[in-house]
Amino acid sequence: MKSSIALAGIVLFSVLATGCATRQPAPQAAQGSYQGVQYGVVQNIENVRAQSQTSGGGAVVGGVIGGLLGHQVDHGARKDFATGVGVVAGALIGNEIEKNNRGYRDVYRVTVQTERGGVRSFDYASLNDLRVGDRVRIENNQLYRW
Repeated sequence: MKSSIALAGIVLFSVLATGCATRQPAPQAAQGSYQGVQYGVVQNIENVRAQSQTSGGGAVVGGVIGGLLGHQVDHGARKDFATGVGVVAGALIGNEIEKNNRGYRDVYRVTVQTERGGVRSFDYASLNDLRVGDRVRIENNQLYRW
């Protein structure tokens, strides 16, 4: 019983920690997805404040600290349960703390009206020389002036 609860806590922590460690590529298609080449015109460029992604380090550290604190509770089955809950709660809290410490970042959201009538949006850290009205080519979810 004791080892199964501890194993369940470890598995749950692993699942939560791996979910927290995802990252988005710098230029990212915010809407729509199309394989191949599309052409269109830039309709809008706006400055958007987006929350930064976490590395997963806060979740790991928080999970370890939460597990250690939970392990201090009582004894027997309650101790194992408290350890598992501490790991999960610590991981969630640690991830939020890391997210808050990283803060927000400004990105440029470029909206493109495609020749086929669709609308696609892309987020970029910098614009280079892209302006509203520019004709663009979309290839492999990347935006190029055309």
